[in-house]
Amino acid sequence: MTPSVRTGNAADWPFVHDLGRRTAASSVASVRPAPERFVVGAFGRLIDTIQAQSHVVLIAEIDGRPAGFLLMLDGLPDDVTSLPQAFVAYMAVEPQLQRFGVGAALLAAAERKAIERGLPYIALMVTEDNAAARALYASGGYVTERRLLSKRL
Repeated sequence: MTPSVRTGNAADWPFVHDLGRRTAASSVASVRPAPERFVVGAFGRLIDTIQAQSHVVLIAEIDGRPAGFLLMLDGLPDDVTSLPQAFVAYMAVEPQLQRFGVGAALLAAAERKAIERGLPYIALMVTEDNAAARALYASGGYVTERRLLSKRL
């Protein structure tokens, strides 16, 4: 079961919407719980934002069937330094296909796309609660650059 990754097209958006809605709750930190409808709504707004600017859609497949996706912005500079970067806005893997190398294959493909575009950095955000994702990113050489701190009032 080796994943392959291809550039997405218009026919892939229903899969992206469906998997994104089903996995959106994994983006919520325990410190900031939110009703699922809010999180799904935020995912929909993220898709609108992504589609309104330069982006890359990558689709991972196993045995010809969609297994996950990655949405990368390629024209969004770093908000602190204004240096050019690739930004992974969202990545999701079918729950039953997690731990089969799908996420690693998507990240590697995103890095290749960023290099092709001459972007010197790739960045993403992940919640502290998502230990599996943090381990994946660490194994791929990603390091913590800054932290978002929050406090429930």
